[in-house]
Amino acid sequence: MTEFTIHTLETAPEQSRPLLEDSKKSFGRVPGLHAVMAEAPALLDGYKHLHRLFQHETSFDKDELTVVWQTINVEHACHYCVPAHTGIAKMMKVDDAISNALRDETALPSARLEALRDFTLAVVRKRGNISDADVRAFLDAGYTQRQILEVVLGVAQKVMSNYTNHLAHTPVDEPMRAFAWEPKTRNA
Repeated sequence: MTEFTIHTLETAPEQSRPLLEDSKKSFGRVPGLHAVMAEAPALLDGYKHLHRLFQHETSFDKDELTVVWQTINVEHACHYCVPAHTGIAKMMKVDDAISNALRDETALPSARLEALRDFTLAVVRKRGNISDADVRAFLDAGYTQRQILEVVLGVAQKVMSNYTNHLAHTPVDEPMRAFAWEPKTRNA
């Protein structure tokens, strides 16, 4: 197994240092994901940019952001991102019932959120080659064409983090270890 460097501000490539400084300012620490991504400055920059766009410039509310993120994290069986986004959801004051349903792959508290999870799963599993029925069910749940494309943005962001964590076996950050998660057998 290849061991990836978990960079610090001192060891990171020069182009990554300002990005890591920004992470430290935002989180009070450098998240392990960012420390690993720092090896490839363009990846870290792209990931941070997509994260900002998805979180702050899409039309999804905090519950919907969490549904998209965690649906993808769980489907990709990301040992790092599921705990991280559980902690993020708590900071965003997302109801624990939503987080638990996503982590446990059980029913969400509303049909609308369930439709968002179903659509997100369809996009991931079918690699964007979704059926008219998938689109119709999503639109019938009250979502929009814009939100179809915003799910694609969320998938792009999570592919970057989930795949990086799989490749690097990124250790879960100390503050998120309380939310450790194991995938169900079918996703492993």
